[in-house]
Amino acid sequence: MNLRVFKNIYGLCFNEKFAIGEEILTSSNAKVVCPHLDYFRDEENTLPLQWYKECELLEEERFVSSNDYLVIKNVTLHDKGNYTCRTSYTYKGKQYNISRDISLTVTVSPQNTPPEIFYPRNNSIEVELGSRVIVDCNVTGAEVFQVYWTVNNTYIDLYYKSRIFEEEDYEGETFYDGRRLATVRLNISKVNSEDYEHHFVCHALNSFGQVATYIALKHRVADFHKSLTGGFIALLLLAVVTLLIFKLFKIDIVLWYRSSCHAFVKKEASDGKIYDAYVMYPKPNGVRCVYTLNNFVLRILPEVLERQCGYNLFILGRDDLLGEAVVNVIDETIKQSRRLMIILESEALSYNVLEDTFEQQLAVYNALIRDEIKIILIELDNIQDNTNMSESIKYIKQKHGAIRWKEDLTEKSHSANTKFWKNVRYRMPLRQTVSSLDPKTFHYFAATER
Repeated sequence: MNLRVFKNIYGLCFNEKFAIGEEILTSSNAKVVCPHLDYFRDEENTLPLQWYKECELLEEERFVSSNDYLVIKNVTLHDKGNYTCRTSYTYKGKQYNISRDISLTVTVSPQNTPPEIFYPRNNSIEVELGSRVIVDCNVTGAEVFQVYWTVNNTYIDLYYKSRIFEEEDYEGETFYDGRRLATVRLNISKVNSEDYEHHFVCHALNSFGQVATYIALKHRVADFHKSLTGGFIALLLLAVVTLLIFKLFKIDIVLWYRSSCHAFVKKEASDGKIYDAYVMYPKPNGVRCVYTLNNFVLRILPEVLERQCGYNLFILGRDDLLGEAVVNVIDETIKQSRRLMIILESEALSYNVLEDTFEQQLAVYNALIRDEIKIILIELDNIQDNTNMSESIKYIKQKHGAIRWKEDLTEKSHSANTKFWKNVRYRMPLRQTVSSLDPKTFHYFAATER
């Protein structure tokens, strides 16, 4: 036998550690039991009980002591608290005192109404064919009630056997506002097409009535808002990626279109011009810059643009005829050209060789004043000092930018597919059909007329 001894708490007639918990409902009558008196009861020894609440003797008419319990009439929530029952016991002529402590809880009693189903509430849910579905029927009400599922007025377990079944959630039974809450689960292991045609009904009943609600299954409908949002985001990302790709590979895309797709596009009428570009470059005195400029203008430029790409260039000193008036040749040739290509070199600029020449004045006049020709500016080296550069060239460089040459001028062959030449070709006009009038013939007739 195990014996536990509790120490009295000074000023109190009970000990919370020793108290036994009991629960009653608010009703007309309730019973509080004084436990474990059978050890001291016999036919010859019937002991009266005295009841105390919070150590004060209960003398109201609502409290009636009977045998081993206390009857409380018209129970309210205020009747909760700590109760003590006391009696005495005589053993071998000696009288002993006996007491029990009870911690009483009062719960609101449910009304005499049918049970209430919280869920489902005659609603439907979207499920996919072949998916698993679990629906809880949550019911509350009086102490005694029954909950079950049916379909087509037949119990679930009898109608569908193993594919659809119900199970009670015993662990989920709790008290909700003083009322018992029960859950019976509908478990559909795999949704069939016939399940969309029926209502699955949850029933709940007690001695005061019966209620029923259903849940219906319907096919899942695509969320157009999510689809629209996803489509918009996808289109936005596609547009951003496309713009980024076009920005990074714009030159390659345009050059590929010109070489591959332009033949299938309807050709526009010829503009009547003879040359694709008029090449303008300084005529310096220094030995180094003379070699650099002449090597680039007279050898490399024609090799790539004329021989490899099929463009038609006019280079003063190469394409003009002896005895021609230079001013007239420059003026007429610039008007017959689609681009103005200006070649710059830092050493040549230091001699002011591109300042206030007829060639420059006529070219700038046509490019800036008349706005009749687009400009391609090429730097053969890194020009950091612009003090000797004319204001018109500075303006052109600021407006149109410049293409910088970074390759070796001593190379014997140059490819049109390098980055530098792709930039030049991108700014060059679309190559048109060669005019029936040869450029040299054009100059010959122009000189004859003069």
